[in-house]
Amino acid sequence: MIETARTRLRQWRESDRDAFAALNAHPEVMRDLGGPIGRRSSDEKFDRYAEAYETHGFTRWAIETFTGKFLGYAGIMPSRPGHPLGPHTEIGWRLRREAWGHGYATEAAAAALVDGFERCGLTKIFAYTAPDNVRSQAVMDRLGLVRSVSLDYEEPHNGGLWRGLVWVAEHRPSIDT
Repeated sequence: MIETARTRLRQWRESDRDAFAALNAHPEVMRDLGGPIGRRSSDEKFDRYAEAYETHGFTRWAIETFTGKFLGYAGIMPSRPGHPLGPHTEIGWRLRREAWGHGYATEAAAAALVDGFERCGLTKIFAYTAPDNVRSQAVMDRLGLVRSVSLDYEEPHNGGLWRGLVWVAEHRPSIDT
């Protein structure tokens, strides 16, 4: 578990499935990925996130307030097999629509980056989003990620092409002198 000033990032619980499915079914929340996904796809994604921690030691964490209100998720995951960028680790976030505009994505993603670099020993983490997802691009900028135009890519998605704009976070350990 990771605590930030206002949130708790934690492993997934079976009781999170309904809130996770509602998040994935919301048209505005899912607009940048081609629209809502159904319960079966949501459950498969949930299972991948829950399993990732057991397999890799990191995941997309469930985000909740200190009173237990589900806000969404943020965290790092290994790339899927066959990703156009090859094997890598990627950070991502998705929040309930009601949680937008309060700084939760930046706060939670910053904590997930620190965890990935410090506890997990990662040295490079990618982030990508669609060209029209200016909200996520703003989070990437606030996190200090560096835009890497040379890594932008396209891939088939929902009968069309999805274009991913890429940002990179690199861990540079401090040198004590």
